[in-house]
Amino acid sequence: MDIRLFAIAAALPLAACMGGEAPVESTPPPPTEMTCNADAAQSYVGQTATGAVGAAILKATGARTLRWGPPRSAMTMDYRQDRVNIMYDDAYKITQVTCG
Repeated sequence: MDIRLFAIAAALPLAACMGGEAPVESTPPPPTEMTCNADAAQSYVGQTATGAVGAAILKATGARTLRWGPPRSAMTMDYRQDRVNIMYDDAYKITQVTCG
């Protein structure tokens, strides 16, 4: 098969996606009203990680979402001001409470 035909066949779907109109400008989403305050939950460090403790930490910090950090697990580096992170060890003892 001729390489030029292959290149044209690969470019056709991309050409179909191009429109004649200018792109519409999008506005960024409004800032999140709820932010996390990890200082309010430092008293939970050392306690056993349970669903009830997680809910209490979520309420105490004012965060919108909660992310558990099990031992030896990879976590994304994205920052979210409305998220509380709870890290715990093999014995399910909370070792750290942070925001982001």
